[in-house]
Amino acid sequence: MEFQYLQLHIEHKVATVTIHRPDKGNALAPDVLLEIENMFNGLGHRQDVNVIVLTGGERYFSAGFDLNEIRKLEKVSNEAYTALFHRAYRAILFAEQPVICAVGGAAIAGGFDLTMMCDIRYASTRAKFGQREIVLSLTPIMDPLWRIIGLGRAKEVALTGRIYDAAEAERMGYVSKVFAEGELLSSVAQIAKDMAGYDRAALAETKRLSNVVLNQDLDTSMRTQEWLFRTYIGSADNHQRIDALQAQLASARKK
Repeated sequence: MEFQYLQLHIEHKVATVTIHRPDKGNALAPDVLLEIENMFNGLGHRQDVNVIVLTGGERYFSAGFDLNEIRKLEKVSNEAYTALFHRAYRAILFAEQPVICAVGGAAIAGGFDLTMMCDIRYASTRAKFGQREIVLSLTPIMDPLWRIIGLGRAKEVALTGRIYDAAEAERMGYVSKVFAEGELLSSVAQIAKDMAGYDRAALAETKRLSNVVLNQDLDTSMRTQEWLFRTYIGSADNHQRIDALQAQLASARKK
């Protein structure tokens, strides 16, 4: 399909998806959500993409729901719109590759939810986060939020509707690192490039494992991890990477 609100750039096995609706603060109108769903479903099948970066650029992320669109809805006919939101969420959450979120500005309500669906979140100092649904008499998404920051903090975020700056989001463990304004995209690009150099299958399996073990008892979890580790250790790629690492370490010792 043709993409009007998303820009795609692929380099070094990294697909960078940029939401581009700056006149509306990257608000999530139905057409934007449909593009997100289709983009991520398509990228999941690409063998030339090991890592995906989702961003709105250095200035924006997403102001959230397009309120003008929601105002048109009636309770008796809201199913298609709600389903579209959740298809877009699931396309990100269950993408085969790891998804890194680079938040350069406000990520509010539905925009916050998009960041929640990503595996890793980085932010610039100008970023802000808020789950504002409760302010609009809407129920917010609690899962996977509670898995990321814990149930008690997730309740605070959901029930107060507060807006948090990047520093507080980092302290609560929602954001992994905060970068200076203007340095977010280049910093995240390097992180993604380094990650994309790893084995694609191992990246995908590690992401899948992180979702599976949450719902297993400890004994089953340990057995799952043992089985998965056994499918990779001793492989040709494993041997090649060991040889390369040892050569690199030997070279460093000679300096």
